[in-house]
Amino acid sequence: MIDIQRLRDDPEGVAEAAERKRSPVDARAVLGFDTSWREALGEAQRLESVRNSNSAEIARIKKEGGDASGIMQEMKRVSDAIKGQKERCDELLRQRDELMAHIPNAAHSSVPRGNGAQDNVTVSEWGEAPAFDFKPKDHIELGTALGIIDFPRGAKITGAGFPVLKGAGALLERALISFFLDTHTRKHGYTEVFPPFLVNRESLFGVGQLPKFEEQMYYIDEDALYCIPTAEVPITNLHRDEVIPVAELPIKYCAYSACFRREAGSYGKDTKGYLRVHQFNKVELVKFVEPENSYVEHETLRADAEAILQALNLKYRVLLLCDGDLSFSAAKCYDLEAWACAEGKYLEVSSCSNFEDFQARRANIRYRPKGGDGKPRFVHTLNGSGLATARIIVAILENYQTAKGTVVVPEALRPYMGGMEEITAG
Repeated sequence: MIDIQRLRDDPEGVAEAAERKRSPVDARAVLGFDTSWREALGEAQRLESVRNSNSAEIARIKKEGGDASGIMQEMKRVSDAIKGQKERCDELLRQRDELMAHIPNAAHSSVPRGNGAQDNVTVSEWGEAPAFDFKPKDHIELGTALGIIDFPRGAKITGAGFPVLKGAGALLERALISFFLDTHTRKHGYTEVFPPFLVNRESLFGVGQLPKFEEQMYYIDEDALYCIPTAEVPITNLHRDEVIPVAELPIKYCAYSACFRREAGSYGKDTKGYLRVHQFNKVELVKFVEPENSYVEHETLRADAEAILQALNLKYRVLLLCDGDLSFSAAKCYDLEAWACAEGKYLEVSSCSNFEDFQARRANIRYRPKGGDGKPRFVHTLNGSGLATARIIVAILENYQTAKGTVVVPEALRPYMGGMEEITAG
């Protein structure tokens, strides 16, 4: 949620920033409800002052033995008016905040202007693509021939987009998750959390997933619960409606979770094989930080995610997203993309985002700064994938394949795979 004062001070700027994110808003309509709410609130406060004066007058008259019936009737009329005015305040505030919930976060000043993915900026590249003296196979052919990915049986059990991993494929998945978690907890200082995979509506609203992205969610109507699209949702909401002691900041969490996304509207967009699935695994990194440190923490978050790709010796690049490609809630975002040789392109494996106080306002997550007036302020929240496994498996299979159709296991993963050095058929 943006700060209402920002909208009051610069409605045109807020509207322009929303337009740049392709989420147009009627800032004047929001301000109309805000103005009416403030006027109604002022009238309610005026009536309460009248009621207080009447109460004092009634007490005086009764003390002197006089007749206070007339002023008591007036008191009832004022009380009824106050009740009606407060109900009007509540309704105006509800209407204002309902519109406010659809206003995206504004892009940070360092974010480049652009209309979409084609305008993102390459910040850096790392590693070398493998050089083969044979035609490389894609992950579908490799996974099928090795017996480690079963697309048909996954479709039979559930439907398209729910593949089954078997044997060394399942072991590789588990190894990646353990390697990611161990790296972030032992080397990068994160605290591991194992969260619920189902959340309530308030949790999704708090991170900005609702109301905008409801059509992308799997929903359980009987229990009014949603399957999480990422562990960002439950982890960020750990501190919803809390005031965090400043001495505890920064807080750094990492969490494994399964992730569920309907991917509505993504038909034809990187949907082949394991590139875009409805259920996948991911290790998520989440930070709660003081505002003055958030952009330094953003860079270290990105470095923590990059360290995984470097340890796996996967060629990758870092993109700084333009404002036209930024998510609804993010103020700034880096995408990490790993190279997959048979696909012949980079695949997004992580997004590292700074939300500033946008999520904290929605989820009411605050801290009390040292010194000053001691008034609680909103924290800044950040998160990033560290990493998602599905496309990493694609990159490993395609980049580490051999001429004989096997796949070499990256050295960093061998301790997690019982010393296995090569994935073979059978």
